[in-house]
Amino acid sequence: MTAPMTDGSGLQAGLKNRHLSMIAIGGVIGAGLFVGSSSGIATAGPGILLSYALVGTLVVLVMRMLGEMSAANPTSGSFSAHADRALGRWAGFSIGWLYWFFWVVVLAVEATAGAKILEGWIPAVPQWGWALIVMVVLTATNLVSVGSYGEFEFWFAGIKVVAIGAFIVVGALAIFGVLPGAHTDKAGLGNLTDHGGFLPNGPGAILTGVLLVVFSFMGSEIATLAAGESEDPQRAVTKSTNSIIWRIGVFYLGSIFVVVCLLPWNDPSIKEQGSYVAALDSLGIAHAGQIMNFIVLTSVLSCLNSGLYTASRMAFSLGGRGDAPKAFAKTTSRGVPMAAIIASVVFGFVAVFFNYAFPDTVFLFLVNSSGAVALFVWLVICASQLRLRRIIERESPEKLVVRMWLYPYLTWATIALIVFVLGYMLTDTEGESSGRTTVLLSLAVAAGVLAVAVIKERVRGGQRLTVADTDTDTDKVSVG
Repeated sequence: MTAPMTDGSGLQAGLKNRHLSMIAIGGVIGAGLFVGSSSGIATAGPGILLSYALVGTLVVLVMRMLGEMSAANPTSGSFSAHADRALGRWAGFSIGWLYWFFWVVVLAVEATAGAKILEGWIPAVPQWGWALIVMVVLTATNLVSVGSYGEFEFWFAGIKVVAIGAFIVVGALAIFGVLPGAHTDKAGLGNLTDHGGFLPNGPGAILTGVLLVVFSFMGSEIATLAAGESEDPQRAVTKSTNSIIWRIGVFYLGSIFVVVCLLPWNDPSIKEQGSYVAALDSLGIAHAGQIMNFIVLTSVLSCLNSGLYTASRMAFSLGGRGDAPKAFAKTTSRGVPMAAIIASVVFGFVAVFFNYAFPDTVFLFLVNSSGAVALFVWLVICASQLRLRRIIERESPEKLVVRMWLYPYLTWATIALIVFVLGYMLTDTEGESSGRTTVLLSLAVAAGVLAVAVIKERVRGGQRLTVADTDTDTDKVSVG
C-alpha cells in the first residue's frame, strides 16, 4: 500500500475508498447537467449528443494526463503543484489562484440556485436566508473533518447516481414501449431524425453546443485533489482515471440520449420546464417536477460541498508552497485547514451578497471572468504533462502506473482542440454572457494573476540574490 499523502503538513488520510469512488463518480455529474442541458438541446437538436461526445472525449484525455501525473505524485495541489514543478512557480501560482477563484464564484452560484428551490418549498424563509443556511451548514461540515466531507459527498453523489441510473432505465423502457402505465406516444428513436433531421440547425450547431455544455464537465479533477487524503492515493487516482470513460458515457451521453428520444428536441416544454423534468412529465409520472427539483437540489449541495473542499485544498497547497498566506497551510488537530476553508467561504459569502445587491454588474463580472478558467486549467494540465512525463521517465519510471495514450501526439491534439474551442468562443457575441465576453474577461483576470506571479517571482529571486551576496561578504570577512 502507498503511504498516505500528508504533504508534510498535517492533512490526514480521512477519506475511505467508498468516499473516493463516489467523489470520482459524482464529480462529473454537476448541477449543470440537469439545468443547462435544455439550452444545448434547443440549440443543436439531437446533435447535442455529438457536442457532449466531443467535450467528453476532451475531458477523458485531460483526465488521463492528470491521472498520469497525480498517480506518480499524489498531492492536495493536484495540477497546480504539477504545473509548479513542470513549468515554473509562476504557472503553479497562476493556475492555482484562478482555480480557487472559479470555485468560490461557483459557491455563490450554487448557493443561490439551491436557495431558489428551498424558498419554493418553504417561502417563509427568504431566499438570502436559505443561501446563508446552506453555506453555514456545509462550512461546518468541512470544518469538522475531511471524513465528514467525504460522508456528506458519498450520500449526495449517491442520490445523483441512483437518480440518473433510474432515469435512464425508466426512459429506455419507455422508448421501446415496455414501461407499464406510461404515456409513450411521443417517445421513440424516431425523435432523433423526425423533426428536421439529426442536425436540424446545421453542423455548426455542434460547436455552439460545445460552448453550452463544456462548463458542466468541470469537477472531474476533484478526485485527484481528494485522493491525497485517502488511505491509498495512487490506487484512488488510478481507479478514478480508468473509470472516467464509462462515467461520462453513462451519465452524460446515456441520460441525454434518453431525453432526446423521449421528446422531440423542439418541444416547448424542454425550455419551459428543463429537459429532465419535461422528459419525465411526458411519461405522465406524478410529481415529476418536485422529484427533479429534489435531485437538482442534491446536485447543488454536492457541488457546494465539493466546491468548498476543492477551493480550500487549493488554498492550502498554495500556502504550503509560499504562494498564499502561511496560515492557509496550517491544520487543526483533525487535519482540517481551517484558515483556508474560512477564507474561501468568506469570499463565497461576499459573492452571494453581490448576487443579490449587484446581480447585473459586479456578480455578472465575477461569473463571466471565471467562466473560461476550466479551459485554462485543462491547457495547463496538457502543458505540464508534456514536460513532467519526461522528468518522471528519467527520475522514477516505476511511478508511471497510469500512462497517457499515444504520448505526445494525443497531448498536442488535445491542446489544439482546447485552443480551437477558445477561439470559437470569441466568435460568440450574443448576450451579456457571450463566449467572447467570457474569454476576454477571463483572460484579463488571468493576465492580472500572472502579472502578480511574475512580480512575486522577481521579488523572491531578488531576495535570494541579496541573501547570497550577504553570505559571500560574511565568508570574505571570516576568511580575512
